Amino acid sequence: MDEKPNLGLVVLAVSTLYTNPDKTEKEKASEWLLNLQKSVHAWTVADELLHQKPDLESCYFAAQTMRTKIHQSFHELPLEVHMALRNSLLEHISQINEATNTVITTQLCLALADLILQMPSWQRAPLDLINRFSHQSYIWPLLEILTVLPEELDNRSVRLGENRRTEVLADLKHCAPTILEFLIHCCTVYGSSVNEHTHIISRALRCFTSWVYVKAIELDGLSDSVVLNLAFDILDFKPHEGKQSSGALCDAATECICTVLQSLEDNNNQQALENYLFTNILKLEVSYHISVANEDESKSVDYCRLFTELGESFLEKIISSNSAAHFQHAVKVFDLILMCVGHHHYEVAELTFTLWYVLSEELYQKNNKELTELFKPYIERLITALCRHCQMEPDCEGLLDDADEFKDFREKVSELIKDVVFIVASDSCFKQMFLNTQAPGVTWDQTEAALFVMQAVAKNVLPTENEVVPKVVEAILNSPSSTHLAVRYTSVLLLGELSEWIEKHPQVLDPILNFIVQGLAVPGLGAAAASALQNICLKCSTSMTRHITILLHILHQVDSLSVTNTAVIGILKGVAAILNVMPHSEITVLLRELCFMQLTPLIQLIDQDVVPIKGTTSDPVLWLDRLSSVMRHVSITGVRDGDIHPCKPVVIEIWPILSKTFNKYQKDDRIMESVCKSVRFMLRCASQHVCEVLEGLVSQITGIYCEYKHSCFLYVGSILVDEYASNPQCVGGLLDMLEAFIKPTFHMLETMDGLKNHPDTVDDFFRLTGRFVRRAPVPFLRSAAILPIIQCGLFASCLDHKDANAAVMKFFHDLIYQGQSAHSALDFMERRELVKGILDQFGQQLVTSLLQACVFYLHTYMLSEVGDVFVEMLEFTREEASRWIVSGLDTLPKQNNGGLLTATPAQLNDIHVSLIRSNSSKSVTHALKDLIRLYR
Repeated sequence: MDEKPNLGLVVLAVSTLYTNPDKTEKEKASEWLLNLQKSVHAWTVADELLHQKPDLESCYFAAQTMRTKIHQSFHELPLEVHMALRNSLLEHISQINEATNTVITTQLCLALADLILQMPSWQRAPLDLINRFSHQSYIWPLLEILTVLPEELDNRSVRLGENRRTEVLADLKHCAPTILEFLIHCCTVYGSSVNEHTHIISRALRCFTSWVYVKAIELDGLSDSVVLNLAFDILDFKPHEGKQSSGALCDAATECICTVLQSLEDNNNQQALENYLFTNILKLEVSYHISVANEDESKSVDYCRLFTELGESFLEKIISSNSAAHFQHAVKVFDLILMCVGHHHYEVAELTFTLWYVLSEELYQKNNKELTELFKPYIERLITALCRHCQMEPDCEGLLDDADEFKDFREKVSELIKDVVFIVASDSCFKQMFLNTQAPGVTWDQTEAALFVMQAVAKNVLPTENEVVPKVVEAILNSPSSTHLAVRYTSVLLLGELSEWIEKHPQVLDPILNFIVQGLAVPGLGAAAASALQNICLKCSTSMTRHITILLHILHQVDSLSVTNTAVIGILKGVAAILNVMPHSEITVLLRELCFMQLTPLIQLIDQDVVPIKGTTSDPVLWLDRLSSVMRHVSITGVRDGDIHPCKPVVIEIWPILSKTFNKYQKDDRIMESVCKSVRFMLRCASQHVCEVLEGLVSQITGIYCEYKHSCFLYVGSILVDEYASNPQCVGGLLDMLEAFIKPTFHMLETMDGLKNHPDTVDDFFRLTGRFVRRAPVPFLRSAAILPIIQCGLFASCLDHKDANAAVMKFFHDLIYQGQSAHSALDFMERRELVKGILDQFGQQLVTSLLQACVFYLHTYMLSEVGDVFVEMLEFTREEASRWIVSGLDTLPKQNNGGLLTATPAQLNDIHVSLIRSNSSKSVTHALKDLIRLYR
């Protein structure tokens, strides 16, 4: 946008966006306003709109624009206008009153907070704000600014850098006594009539919370503080006084106390505060019971959060307690937490799950039997309570829907029980749940819940167990057909989870198999039966060979049963596993039958020119995915030299059909991806035994790729390299394939935003080149393709896509590794010289690109792969790498766009020293994170 637009035009565009019913006009207005926000004119337009206040929507747009510009584009403003912007924002905020929209107020307060953070000339800003806005009529916006200021300091999207953050935090700490005094004043003045001033008190508590969270307010002296006393008073329900605080106020008080508890975890020298918090939180037990009696779930949640947070904060001290008396005192908090787990709403119990995970991890790591025994009663109570929560509604007639939140909760319960059950022993838990199902008067929902818990621990039950499991299996097999569908469903799944036990008790295999196969035809039971059948096929493959005919018959009929395609794929996986243990002489015929079950319908679709409908039997992907499941899990070993591989005849028959599929659906990226997956597993299962398909396959995929650029063809290329590049006779053809891929790939990636728009292509291309580096390093490093590939990799190093960037980093890592790995002494010196030549030419550029990518583009979770590259480079040539790192660090700006100091020479020198001394990816990653913190 070259010129500043007329203000009336802006108001009209905003009105169109919010009120015009025409969707096309709305989209045009949205795009125009977005372009305005990106332009430098947005500063003055937003300011003028806020002064004129034409309507609510325009004011909101202006406030949001002002915040966005300061947050993201502060560098656009020259230093000399910073003061004018500050004064203008203060003026806008001074006009806020009770009638002002809260969203507009929040946006203006955020804008001012972001300005304070990026304006180093404004020292002690919180004190200025208190001096200007401490009058009663401005309390609301003042508290809002003081709340969001520490929150924005902790917001990494405001790229301040560590030096500026440290500076601002020091400034906040200097102001903290005054802020605390102001908050105490608010709590004292308005706390006597809390319900009349809910908005003020809740904002004061939020403000206190945000200052404690960033450690601007120190913990010293907070025990028995006015603010915390008020928070506890809000949460302490006193029926005789008729006192009951609002939900919003209780939430703010809870968040306040929880934040102080979290801060305690980093500071173990606050005994007085610990005692104060522990004592006062335990006193809230009565209030929790009142919230349950009043069916006030939101307040029950607040109390549960407090009890759980107290447990997490004190967990280390409780576990490390040397005194039995102290342990018994401290562990009272677990009684409160388990009380919350017993709440009638499962959402309350779910809040405690993280604590139990942490407890189980601590006990597992310590591996102290006596300590584990101390917590055993609590875990037993936990599992009992969770079992009760997992009960379905008694009037439920079917199964839980996949989209049901309760089903999701049950899955979380299952995972939690698997984590904690070692504390009580799986066999003991399994036995107790079985006894629950045998209790007098037990209802179907109680039985199903107990079976569900048994299913969660069944894999951990010893295969030699002979007391309870036989009774469980017998009870399931003898259950009448009138048994509730949900009980039957969970029972079948339980049998599948007992597959390791079944393997050791082959006498029960036949009746169990009959029971499961019958379930395949029962509506609702198909998925469970298929899952159980898959598990048993995988674990009992040797015993299942005598049932192969039955299994093939089932697969022929499977689409007439109540089974999803996902379940069919699972059964195919299990049956393929059985083939692996069969005599080689029988495998070919059985494998052909399995494969052509899928290929025959596919051939019909092609020959009859059927239009694919996704997810139906007219979709080629359905049959291709089934074929892939078979080929993927067939792994034949022990083929003697000179013998024909059992899979080879089948692969030779399969390939022409897949080739025909390539040609038929070459425009469809989704179908091409599935064909490529089938080709991948087809090649893997027979490998070097089917070289005759190689030439035709390469010719076909390179030809289609040149026209349609499906990245899955690059992936197939990488599979071909992995399987055949070790064969000298194949290397030349594979390099020709790479050359054929390069031109269309680079043409696509070199377009505007090509890397960003095609991350799958980047990922698959560098997987392909990486395989060349590992499987045929010398021919690849000699080839003319290597230089443009490296240049492409340098550009792609800044791509913030996890998989694509990881593939690029893996390529560079393996490339350098080839120069120092002597796994093949015959060509070691040549490899080293080739790699040295590449690093002499590109080493500096590579280091600079990696440093720039880490600082400005990549997420921190992507740094470990970058660290791997640095480690290999340092191992290869530490001296040269040291110089490259110095030069690369020198390219980083010493100030950000807003003029704030980023990194001092001393800090960059420390980073350099840390990097060159590193011998592991972990230490390099730590150094890179230290560098990034200086700029973000």
